[in-house]
Amino acid sequence: MAGADDAVSLVELVDERRHLLDVAFWMLGSGREAERVIDEAYRQWFGLPEAERTRIGEPRSWLCRVVGGACLSRLASPGRCGAGADEVGGVPEDSSSPADRARRSLRARRARPTSVEEHDTVVRAVREACAREDEEVLASLLAADAAAFFDGGGKVRALVGPVEGRVPVARSLLTLLARHPRTTLATHAVNGRTGLVVRYGRQVAAVISLDVAGPHVVQVWITLNPDKLRTWNHTVRAR
Repeated sequence: MAGADDAVSLVELVDERRHLLDVAFWMLGSGREAERVIDEAYRQWFGLPEAERTRIGEPRSWLCRVVGGACLSRLASPGRCGAGADEVGGVPEDSSSPADRARRSLRARRARPTSVEEHDTVVRAVREACAREDEEVLASLLAADAAAFFDGGGKVRALVGPVEGRVPVARSLLTLLARHPRTTLATHAVNGRTGLVVRYGRQVAAVISLDVAGPHVVQVWITLNPDKLRTWNHTVRAR
């Protein structure tokens, strides 16, 4: 049985690679650098003692933290220029590229650490705006360069690339919540911070994690893959 569990974990980790590559490329603006970061993250994961890996309840979250930290370190390295050419396509980045906007958001976030109380206040405000279907208020809670990432895992229909901009992100969230007539949205601990859980009836349909900088949400991570929601739905049935 342990072998079967390990196999499932391995499959999930491999499936996660494309998502992590998208995020790393979006942050760094370089396909080659993104590959290096992801490879190193996986080397660290498989280099952990088995007992330590077993204690990590959310491998995806662990990998995201490692990848995010590595990307931030590269962005902060001396002499790095955001106006260089992409190493894969050879296309120069301009100041309005997603990678540059990501860098500005990430640097701002590091300069303005958000307290738990501030984070929770923003998340609750997002929930209220979503519950009222108030696009204008919801958009005002998002940073101008906010981005949303949808992880459907190929199992459910979901946007492949990131949604960018406060109004498109707001509309994408409201569209998600309008899919089912018995939709509810509640705050819940997600990856150690307050996030949102979407239920269609009693079924958990999505888990939303939000990165907050100051009074605004800068990144939204929406997990729709039913395989990754199994634990959430087991918990619902147990109640």
